[in-house]
Amino acid sequence: MKLYAYWRSSASYRVRIALNLKNISHEIVSLNIVGETTGQQFSPEFKTLNPQSRVPLLVDGDFKLNQSLAMLEYLEARHPKPALVPADAKTRARMWAFCHTIAGDIQPLQNLGPLAYLTREFKATDEQKNVWLRHWIERGLSALETELHDGPQTAYVFGEAPTLAECVLVPQIYAARRFKCDESKFSRLASIADCCNQLPAFDKARPENQPDAPKA
Repeated sequence: MKLYAYWRSSASYRVRIALNLKNISHEIVSLNIVGETTGQQFSPEFKTLNPQSRVPLLVDGDFKLNQSLAMLEYLEARHPKPALVPADAKTRARMWAFCHTIAGDIQPLQNLGPLAYLTREFKATDEQKNVWLRHWIERGLSALETELHDGPQTAYVFGEAPTLAECVLVPQIYAARRFKCDESKFSRLASIADCCNQLPAFDKARPENQPDAPKA
């Protein structure tokens, strides 16, 4: 199994965590996606694999799959142990809603493409883009924090062990800290992410621990 990824891609990060939690043997193929038209995701070779020209891309034998949440669902189906989804149908549905809120509503706004568009079309400065990002990240995570207070007070988001929710949450907390968001607005979620990062599967998946991460 291969995962085409970029070290600081949130979507790549979440799939790395799931692969590690499930102890699935895999190879990371690093792509440098920096460059609105010149990143390696636009190379003819990669576009043959993934016409969307995005990372991550999961390749399992002759099967190719893009979109990180689809990958998480595929990994769960193919490798059900250890389970990363709640057994209860209602809790499982809430977990997927949590994941989609981050993957669909929050995280896409911090992608390189939208940020480059803000610069190109509206001449936004880096600080203006950071203010814009902080607004949307804090708004989304604070809403999830409120929902969390209405549920059972468990060690992780949906129980006493990590689920796919943490695979999606931890990269978003990493991004929130990168953009200097106000953690007081989502303090419990940040605390859960900190607990996760003490686990080997999460630590190994950290952006700074990837082979293509810039060396200090």
